[in-house]
Amino acid sequence: MEEVRLKKLKELKEKGINPYPYRFEVSDFIGNIRKQYEEEPPENYKVRVSGIAKRVSRTEDGYVVRLADEDGVEILVYTKEENLKPKERYTFEGFLKRVEGKLSVVDAKLTNEEGQEVKKVKEQFDYDPNYRPISVAGRLVSMRSMGKAIFGHIQDLTGKIQVYLRKDLLGDEKLKFFNDYIDVGDIIGVRGKLFRTKTGELTVEVEDFELLSKSLLPLPEKWHGLRDTEVRYRQRYLDLIANPKTRQIFLLRTKLISEMRKFFEMHGFIEVETPILQPIASGANARPFKTYHNFLETELYLRIAPELYLKRLIVGGFPRVYEIGKNFRNESVDRTHNPEFTMVEFYASYWDYHDLMKFTEDMFVYLLEKTLGTLKVRYGEWELDFTPPFRKVRYFDLLKEKTGKDKDFFLRDLEGLRRLAKELEIPDAEKLTHAKLLDKVFEKLAEEELVQPTFVIDFPKLLSPLAKTHREDEELVERFELFVAQQEVANAYTELNDPIDQRERFLQQLKEKQAGDDEAMEMDEDFIRALSYGMPPTAGEGIGIDRLVMILANTDTIRDVILFPQLKPKKE
Repeated sequence: MEEVRLKKLKELKEKGINPYPYRFEVSDFIGNIRKQYEEEPPENYKVRVSGIAKRVSRTEDGYVVRLADEDGVEILVYTKEENLKPKERYTFEGFLKRVEGKLSVVDAKLTNEEGQEVKKVKEQFDYDPNYRPISVAGRLVSMRSMGKAIFGHIQDLTGKIQVYLRKDLLGDEKLKFFNDYIDVGDIIGVRGKLFRTKTGELTVEVEDFELLSKSLLPLPEKWHGLRDTEVRYRQRYLDLIANPKTRQIFLLRTKLISEMRKFFEMHGFIEVETPILQPIASGANARPFKTYHNFLETELYLRIAPELYLKRLIVGGFPRVYEIGKNFRNESVDRTHNPEFTMVEFYASYWDYHDLMKFTEDMFVYLLEKTLGTLKVRYGEWELDFTPPFRKVRYFDLLKEKTGKDKDFFLRDLEGLRRLAKELEIPDAEKLTHAKLLDKVFEKLAEEELVQPTFVIDFPKLLSPLAKTHREDEELVERFELFVAQQEVANAYTELNDPIDQRERFLQQLKEKQAGDDEAMEMDEDFIRALSYGMPPTAGEGIGIDRLVMILANTDTIRDVILFPQLKPKKE
């Protein structure tokens, strides 16, 4: 197959045709063109439609009927009704929605009541482009030659559209060239007139075309339903070509980040950038990646968090700052972890963690309404409801619900906590520090209960070296984590701004590191110096964008929402 395409490439060059030209004038992206002439039916829009069954085809879970009215206008009907026959008149009742871009009636059932004619149903949502001149480009993803005519589909990131080439319009030579030299997978540009076929499909009647890039490798045999996860993640370009859902996920991700920026700007936040290469690995509990700078002759770390730099900006007089960027943590790879991931971190002077909880609820409402148009999200088996206020529950109250043991047990009975960890089959329980034990026990006992959006508040101080001591309990800090669908999505606290207390917390972290916790923070003397100049009361938060996209896109692995996830090297 590859040899055939190489032969075509050689022949094209011998004919003086450049198979990789420099540009092509397009009038718009395909998706934008479709939006001008197609409207989405409302959710659960019920219709009753009558017509003649032109064809009845079997599908995996039922039948699809091409139903036509007297004018020959057709609509697809998806049904589980048996014994349907072509050329018979039927009335179906079901829900109107688009299936692969075509208006269709789904979950349809036969009814004895008379319905609307097909044309009347479709003209509410499909508009006639009336042979508007158009120029579009994209990858040819299907092609069907019928002698004197060729039908195909081209697609770009935003959508797919049918192209129609006929001999009496293009001429023998042009049609033969298309048949001989254009293959599925090639990128082509077409100019012509936009019209709608009897089946209701938006189509370009091609008056001229141009080969824009010859594909030397054919698309995988199952390109239209690429399911091999190894190929999907290693060759994301094929996944994007083959799977509309993949394209939708990354368009959703882009939209989410764009709207997030708008929300921060609406509330007076300034977007900033902080170093990715840092001399000290601090700002979070995580194992860092190390590198070496030859000119500076110093060891550096890929940042595990931008926190300490953002708080330096608060000291410097920036009242509200945020950064959207990559963090790097040298940790395991699993369903919800990738060693490089995207977060937004933001800090607001004169706020505390109560202000952040309200701000977070408002932000999630805004983001969901802008991206999905609803506050109720289907995620796996659950329907998640983001309608405020979110549930709030105290850290030790959750643990008491699960174990019957109060805060004193978890903070003072280290051996009892270690025994509990062993009962819960937590690995290496006998080697873990007090802080690590507590963190792992909470993860094992409590997180599976946290499905609906929930703020877990008032964490123990020994887990929170950068958070301010709780105003009502010296053993706690003013911190919350937002959990959704059993996943931590956000982490926030009233920031510690006492430099003397912060130094003591860093010293305790160094003790944790000496005791075997390789994720404990390093001392950052310059950050202490910055706090010593005075940082106003401040609250800060980090939100994991990858996990948030997972939930909104209803996918259970972080690899589906990162364009190029980290994978083990492939053995050739």
